[in-house]
Amino acid sequence: MKITREIKTAILVIASILLFIWGYSFLKGQNLFNSHKKLFVEYDNVEGLATSAPVTVSGKVIGKVNSIILNANGKLLVELQIDDDEFPISKTSVAQIYEPGVIAGKQIAIIPNYKDANMTIDGDKLISGIKLGLTDALGEKLEPLQVRLDKVLANADALISNINTVLDAKTQANLKTAIAELNKTMSNFSKVSKNVDDILIENKVKLGSAVANLDKTTQNFAKISSDLDKANLGETVKNLEATLDNVNKIMANLESGKGTMGKLLKDDAMYNNLSKASKELELLLQDVRLHPTRYVNVSLFGKKEKPYVEQPTQKQ
Repeated sequence: MKITREIKTAILVIASILLFIWGYSFLKGQNLFNSHKKLFVEYDNVEGLATSAPVTVSGKVIGKVNSIILNANGKLLVELQIDDDEFPISKTSVAQIYEPGVIAGKQIAIIPNYKDANMTIDGDKLISGIKLGLTDALGEKLEPLQVRLDKVLANADALISNINTVLDAKTQANLKTAIAELNKTMSNFSKVSKNVDDILIENKVKLGSAVANLDKTTQNFAKISSDLDKANLGETVKNLEATLDNVNKIMANLESGKGTMGKLLKDDAMYNNLSKASKELELLLQDVRLHPTRYVNVSLFGKKEKPYVEQPTQKQ
């Protein structure tokens, strides 16, 4: 059978059309010769997710986003095309939108639940999830910082306004005067400091002698302290305390009337006897002075002794 030119042209056109369809599908990420499974996820916000975005598991690409449809309820239904049927995906797995980098777009990572043995089939829905990317996390952290910065700038603006209000022309003039006076004071202080330096330089020798004398005085005090330490003041103090104790005991005995001196101080009878004896001794001595012959009779020629004649007592 001879193939005509028309048949060859038809076969070529059909082959071109099929090749075009396959190439277009390949560029869109679809492989007409491979079977794939469709899964669906519903999100409130896809966060910039686009069609043909990769679908990964632990970083490995197992499919792509086939379509994003806005439902009547306002939610977005995302169709996932899973090309790798060999990887088991349970029905409780989470399809999480994440951002792999700053430049790369959003992708979907499937987080499998290996404890669930109920696997998905074509047309099942997965649990949705969103993981904040670096830019979103940084934005969330910078937002409260921006609010605080705005408050700080507002306070700074109010402070500057208040300063401008306070620092009127008169206040500025007073500040200038105060600064000028402060400069004069610092200049005077510098002069005084210079004078003190000059005085120290002029009296350097005297100050050295004074310091040397002070050093000698300190050494003398140290020597005196050493001598006092060697003098055994502790033993002397102990002896003095013992002596004072004995004196206290003597004074206590005198106060209580013990001993001769105590009785003399406290016993009225002894005092009266001593007073009486002293009085009689005084009378005896007066009588001896007035009538010595009664007591001393010296006879050179053997005269007889005169008898004692009692004299009347003289009234005092």
